[in-house]
Amino acid sequence: MHIISLVWGILAGIGMMIGFIPCFGWFNWLNIPFAMLGLIACVVSLATAREYESKSFSVAGLSLCATAIFLGGIRLIIGSGVL
Repeated sequence: MHIISLVWGILAGIGMMIGFIPCFGWFNWLNIPFAMLGLIACVVSLATAREYESKSFSVAGLSLCATAIFLGGIRLIIGSGVL
């Protein structure tokens, strides 16, 4: 589950970068819900991790998903995608 969290975070980050390209700002409307699902998966992965397991992949995925949500929302506000 930790690897899935990291991969989900990386995909959300790539989607955020695509949303920053001019004329592709609409992609954030798809990427933000995707990143929210990834955020939930990361939290579940952290909550179910055993004591001896490394949590670094889940924390990295969590930070990438949170960054994609925050910066994607800012991009929608700046680009007048949110009324």
